[in-house]
Amino acid sequence: MTLGTLWLLIDVVFWVGFFVLEGFDFGVGILHSFVSKNDVERRICVNTIGPVWDGNEVWLIVAGAVIFAAFPLWYASMFSALYLALVVLLLALIVRGVAFEYTRKVDDERWQGAFRWGLTISSALIPLLIGVGLGDLLHGLPLNGAHQYTGNFFGLLTPFGLMSGVTMLALSVLMGADYLALKTDGELHARAAKLSVRAAWVCAVIVWGFVTWAHLGLGKGFVPNVAEVVALLGVVAAALFASAGSEGWAFTAATVGVAGTVATFFAEMYPKVMVSTNPANSVTVANSASPSYTLKVMTVVALVFFPVVLVYQTWTYVVFRRRLSGPRLSANAPAVDPAPSAQG
Repeated sequence: MTLGTLWLLIDVVFWVGFFVLEGFDFGVGILHSFVSKNDVERRICVNTIGPVWDGNEVWLIVAGAVIFAAFPLWYASMFSALYLALVVLLLALIVRGVAFEYTRKVDDERWQGAFRWGLTISSALIPLLIGVGLGDLLHGLPLNGAHQYTGNFFGLLTPFGLMSGVTMLALSVLMGADYLALKTDGELHARAAKLSVRAAWVCAVIVWGFVTWAHLGLGKGFVPNVAEVVALLGVVAAALFASAGSEGWAFTAATVGVAGTVATFFAEMYPKVMVSTNPANSVTVANSASPSYTLKVMTVVALVFFPVVLVYQTWTYVVFRRRLSGPRLSANAPAVDPAPSAQG
């Protein structure tokens, strides 16, 4: 295995980690306006992700930083193609972060409603946009001999790219529903659990369509790869576990489905990292990797710091592992801290 391939695998780990950890954050952000019946329940929904959402976003930053450092040509080509879409993505991330912090700053219904829907819409837009972008990298975009994008913004809205975006959005909703069922109780829990069953079966159909298109539809042959099998089995298992009331296993299976789906993009592209409609102009691991010395230094840094990050995030989830409920939240309370403590 070359260092370039090793660092592609490391980057895939960060992309998978981002969607596994942030996927349920997006789902909760989307669903909190719909699954809740009152303001207290909306607060509980947001509070389930309050201690972890900002830490989970670090995985996206690191995934992008890895591409910048390990595959500079890929980074440059991808930004030339997706520049406007990435600006919209950045705005959505900003709106989402501001909504977490500012919803309760003013005791005004219109103020809170605006930020609540800002959180809902931005949480849906982010996985949709990232999914479209990953789908475009796999489907193929017009690149010239200098690996620069020669199309326009609307050229990014390929049918497969849109399907990929819908798939990542659906998986986020599934994870959000499973997470709310796992982290709440009472009537809110019952609604989330019921929604998780419906979302899982719908998601299973969508993921089946995605993996079929990604492999068979793009001319990869009839036998699916391991990532695609894992993706489909994960969401089907999530549906079965949710139907049986096994919330923990349903959430675990959903994370496996998400991991398999994200890995599918890169497994189908390899050894390319950005497919061109003209095969000669595709960006590959070999032609985009940084010099060997750079990759060696990065490998040492990763070996030192990556375990530290894993330990810290694991500790965070252990500390905030309990369910949240309503008795300690007063409907007349003027504000809710975006990172509350868990309740038994």
